[in-house]
Amino acid sequence: MKNDSSFNPEARYDAILVGAGIMSATLAALLHELDPELRLLLVERLEAPALESSAAVNNAGTGHAANCELNYTPMQPDGRVATDKAVAINAAFERSLEFWGSLLERGKLTSTDFLHRATHISAVWSPANIAFLRQRFEQLKHIPAFAEMRWTEERRDLSEWMPLVMEGRDPNQAVAATRIERGTDVDFGALTRAYLLPLQSSGALTVQYGTEVSNLKRQRFPNMTEGDWRVITKGPSGRREVRAPFVFLGAGGGALPLLQRSRIPEGDDFAGFPVSGLWLVCNDAALAEQQRAKVYGKAAVGAPPMSVPHLDTRWIDGRRSLLFGPFAGFSSKFLKQGSLLDLPTSVRPSNLLPMIQVGATNIELVRYLINQLRQTPDQRFDALRDFLPTARQDDWSLSVAGQRVQIIKRSKEGGRLQLGTEVVAASDGSLAALLGASPGASTAVTIMLEVLQRCFTKRLASVSWQERLTALLPSFYGDPQRDPDVLKEMRERSDGLLGLSS
Repeated sequence: MKNDSSFNPEARYDAILVGAGIMSATLAALLHELDPELRLLLVERLEAPALESSAAVNNAGTGHAANCELNYTPMQPDGRVATDKAVAINAAFERSLEFWGSLLERGKLTSTDFLHRATHISAVWSPANIAFLRQRFEQLKHIPAFAEMRWTEERRDLSEWMPLVMEGRDPNQAVAATRIERGTDVDFGALTRAYLLPLQSSGALTVQYGTEVSNLKRQRFPNMTEGDWRVITKGPSGRREVRAPFVFLGAGGGALPLLQRSRIPEGDDFAGFPVSGLWLVCNDAALAEQQRAKVYGKAAVGAPPMSVPHLDTRWIDGRRSLLFGPFAGFSSKFLKQGSLLDLPTSVRPSNLLPMIQVGATNIELVRYLINQLRQTPDQRFDALRDFLPTARQDDWSLSVAGQRVQIIKRSKEGGRLQLGTEVVAASDGSLAALLGASPGASTAVTIMLEVLQRCFTKRLASVSWQERLTALLPSFYGDPQRDPDVLKEMRERSDGLLGLSS
């Protein structure tokens, strides 16, 4: 690394964010609202923002609110479903809506093209799954966040709720569904761009595309601010050094290798296993107009959370499309545009045993992935026909989705497969990395608030930041999971936002 005397002070920032996806963009927007004087640098290895997991066609779920995603309410041994995770995810998505509404009011979001209304439906058609869905409904309907959920087994209602799913279906087949009309579809790629544009225009954020972080190291010298991270980048202008007291690694699957390079001890507990995805995509406008809902089914035994089968109405680059899947695949890459060496080079003495232990204790998951890899195009289409009996193969094409890196965490009990997302932060708060996958983007605001709480503790406790935060998110010090009045107030504020794109 360069010696200190040659360093240009203009290359020092208050925060360096790695990866121009929804997570870094959300954190940049939050930091700017809390302190407009902060100098922020965003580094992205690709030529534009949101080209990896944040892109609508790569994202496995666009508008997670736990309304219809059955994997968030697993059946328990006592015959009841667990609801805590669903309630937490719903509250986190409501906080995202609240944040977007505040930015819109402040003129910091110039468009709501990223947000559309879309009914959320869970649908099943086997006796065991119908019993599960009924139990889920009976428990959730008493929770304020899900009080508007409706149940039906009536053919006429089902045909109205999800016409493509019911068309051509055996009239003797039992089908049940729940519906929540207050659902959304979110194009997180469009939202990422909507976040970044005003920040760049104001000069608060510098963005370097086509630039990769090759190394980062914590340094302390007498004549520089104590604790700065020295970050080495390679881009169009060659090798460059930048510095900041705080670094956020929001590079999707690429965050784990960077976390390992940082050498913070907290990173030693983690390994990752990549899972790729495939979609069947239909761009027929007439069909897409008929299916104005997200319809989620029940996952196969052993399936990872991102693989819950669903027929998804989705806006991609302003155009409504239908997607079905995702089907699981495998690549040793940690990013869709990554390297085949990502997985093998991430293996360390500290994480090898946990990886082996997870493989040995998750046989169903391994079997599921192997079966998915062996699927033929006809078998994938058969799975689609289970959802859409009248589907025509010519209307659908295969699309490769984004990469997800499932977290493997070392613990006293051995390696553990961590589902969801996890913030890994240095003990002094100088660096944070986001690992994991679903629900990810939909809960980005809540996740980035956790980053602030863990890495900007003193500043968040200051009067100025508290006042700005409560003006931005009036619900912040409330608890929408346990206080129905807080949830009601959040929804009243976001109803206008939802109405803009209805």
